[in-house]
Amino acid sequence: MQPGATIAEAIRGASSSGRPALVAFMTAGFPGRARFAADLRKIGEAADAIEIGVPFSDPMADGMTIQRSSRAALAEGVTLAWILAELAALAKRPRAPLLLMSYLNPLLAHGLAKLPAEARAAGIAGFIVPDLPFEECADMRAALAGEGIALVQMVTPVTPQARLEMLARESQGFAYAVTMTGTTGRVVAVPDAALNYLDRVRAASAVPVCAGFGIRHAAQVARLSGHADGVIVGSALVEVLERGEDPAAFLRGLRGG
Repeated sequence: MQPGATIAEAIRGASSSGRPALVAFMTAGFPGRARFAADLRKIGEAADAIEIGVPFSDPMADGMTIQRSSRAALAEGVTLAWILAELAALAKRPRAPLLLMSYLNPLLAHGLAKLPAEARAAGIAGFIVPDLPFEECADMRAALAGEGIALVQMVTPVTPQARLEMLARESQGFAYAVTMTGTTGRVVAVPDAALNYLDRVRAASAVPVCAGFGIRHAAQVARLSGHADGVIVGSALVEVLERGEDPAAFLRGLRGG
């Protein structure tokens, strides 16, 4: 099985239990480089897929929590090359498929020619690139496809229906359905309109649909059941790590147990 296909398989397998799969986000090297492997292992005990954030100086889609974590990781010298080397050196990788969440600049600076092979060697199954429009992703998509790595597409509540259908159809691994306009980290209730929007994305998508932005409570996860195949937990989990709490316990709590 190609690496990218393991993402959809893991999400579908977890969601078959009747609750959305948990896709956990962590900023690589935060709150400390020395903790990266241990935190990844703990998150892998409870998550169904893991997004590893590549620190960037201008994370435009992220709220204050992830901005703060990116600045701290950059100050400790965390780079894409360091992340790939750390992952490649792991004695035991999490069972959950790994994705890299990165803005485009670090990927281009690293070098698109060598990135896919290094990513596969590091155990990466997919990429999420928030500032790479679909119309400009052909080179990235083709390069990753050569190693069987997925490129996830993102849609939002204000994406026009025709474009939403195209992005959902073209997404690989899963379709990332942003649940609100704005940046990550804000706590919001899940209105009926958001559920209707997720139903539209699922109707158009051949891959699982995961809902992200603002997920931090079990009640939200339960509310999304039946409307999303998975939920993406980012800022709340970064804060758990920052406080030195158990990320696996937090994630299990989101499942209601």
